[in-house]
Amino acid sequence: MDVACFMGKGLINFYKGVFAVYAIIQESLVRQEKGLELLLDLLTHEYRTLCERKMTLVAHQEFAIQELIRQLVEEKEFVMRMLKGVPLSGYADNLPDEEKAAILSARDRLDVAEQRTSRQAARNSQLVLALLDQNGKSLKTLFKEAVPEVSLVYGRRGSMHTLPSQGALISGRL
Repeated sequence: MDVACFMGKGLINFYKGVFAVYAIIQESLVRQEKGLELLLDLLTHEYRTLCERKMTLVAHQEFAIQELIRQLVEEKEFVMRMLKGVPLSGYADNLPDEEKAAILSARDRLDVAEQRTSRQAARNSQLVLALLDQNGKSLKTLFKEAVPEVSLVYGRRGSMHTLPSQGALISGRL
C-alpha cells in the first residue's frame, strides 16, 4: 500500500512537472509573439523616421530595437534549454490534444510574426542602403563643386601657375 501510494504521488508530481513546463513554455511563446509585434512596430516607426530623414531619432530607435532583439534571443534560448534540445513539435506530440494544439498554434503565430518582422527589417535595410548611396553621390558632387578641376591660379606677378595637388602655405602681403 505504501508503494502504491508513493507511485501515485510520484505520478501526480510528474504530471505537475509536465504541466508546469507546459505553462512556462506557453507563456514564453506568448511573450515572444508580443515582443515580435513590438519589434514590428518599432521597425515600422524607424522606416517612417528614415523617410523623414531624422537620423538622430533613428539612432535612438536602433538602440531600442537592438535591446528588444537581444531579449527575444534570450527568451528563445530559454525555451530551447527547457526543452533540452527536443524540437517544439516533438515536445508537443507528447502533450494531450488540447495543449498540443495550443503549443502548435502559438508556434505558427510566432512564425508568421517572425516573417512579417523580417520583411519590415529588409525594407528598412534597403532604404538605409539607398539613402547611403544617395548621400555618397551627393557628397561626391559637392566635393567636385568645391574643389576646382583645373588648379590654375594667378601668381604674385600676374602670371598663371599650376597649384600643387596638396595643401601649401600661402605667403604674400595684403
